[in-house]
Amino acid sequence: MTRLSGPILLAAGGTGGHVFPAEALARTLIARGHEVRLATDPRGRAFGDRLPQVPVDAVRSATVAPGLTGKLKTAALLGLGYLDARRVLRRHRPAVVVGFGGYPSAPTVLAASRAGIPVLLHEQNALLGRVNRWLAARAATIATGFALQGAQGQDARIVVTGNPVRPAIAAKRDTPFPVPEGQGPLTLLVLGGSQGARVFSELIPAAVALLPEGLRTRLAIVQQCRPEDIEACRALYGAIGVDATLATFFEDVPERLAAAQLVICRSGASTAAELATIGRPAILVPYPFAMDDHQTANARAIAGVGAGWLMPQSDLTPEVLASRLEDLYTRPSVLAEAAGAARAAAHPDAADRLADLVLSLAEGRAGGRAGTTAGSA
Repeated sequence: MTRLSGPILLAAGGTGGHVFPAEALARTLIARGHEVRLATDPRGRAFGDRLPQVPVDAVRSATVAPGLTGKLKTAALLGLGYLDARRVLRRHRPAVVVGFGGYPSAPTVLAASRAGIPVLLHEQNALLGRVNRWLAARAATIATGFALQGAQGQDARIVVTGNPVRPAIAAKRDTPFPVPEGQGPLTLLVLGGSQGARVFSELIPAAVALLPEGLRTRLAIVQQCRPEDIEACRALYGAIGVDATLATFFEDVPERLAAAQLVICRSGASTAAELATIGRPAILVPYPFAMDDHQTANARAIAGVGAGWLMPQSDLTPEVLASRLEDLYTRPSVLAEAAGAARAAAHPDAADRLADLVLSLAEGRAGGRAGTTAGSA
């Protein structure tokens, strides 16, 4: 193993979609014997609780707030974060900085590029996010979870590594798909994502009520609901005689995914990677207010390989959803084919592939290109 000139500094924070890949990369790098640090804002500090061997450096940041006052406050916090990041870089002299998108990564990536430290960006979605677009010119390499769509995908620096998933998800990869058989149960898992999904609590019971009785009575539904919606959703299922397991949060999502014959969910990057890793077909309803509509881009990528079905929320009615559910559950071979397509599209070695890229930069094999990029900052 080549001895690096300094630690590998990860810049991540905010939502789990940014933090989970950073955590998976950290575990892989540590297992290979490398020193890892994390630069994050207060929202990412829990990372250090899960991986106490990763020291955490505080770097202030903020998401752009509405209005002139909000924008000025954001700019001030990001400026202070940049000064924080410069101090972190001077103190620890990292061999490479890895940014995972989102505003918490921006001050550290910007400071690293100006200091001539190689930068790798990781983009989880099928479109470069706003911050990664802004920072892309400063990166030697851009690792992606999906093949990027349109003109974004033409950049020669892009390498598709996939999105690393939690170890508990990876452990379920070899669980066979439970093909519906005879008159056996039909399992349906409904996940709302980090933003929740109030629409699912109303729409899905209404759609299930429209199914033929022979299908409806076979359904075994497990559904995530927002706290304020769960009792109303339970009453809707009770009114149609369907016994559904409802919770605001499931600790055992890997087991629930492995048991599912069909999933209804949002199409965030982490969810997409987990569906592919285990190999489960999904009806994808992108969160309509996601920044830059990146969830629709993710859903198109999944549907494009035959692993799921994109159903925009604006077009979704109980009748439309009921028709789709009846079609899928009465054709088990279609579900099985989609499950196989999802599994084939997975990158189960995503954390290792990402670690290889990071170490290539850190060890200087991409030093010439990294130096050119940093010098142009």
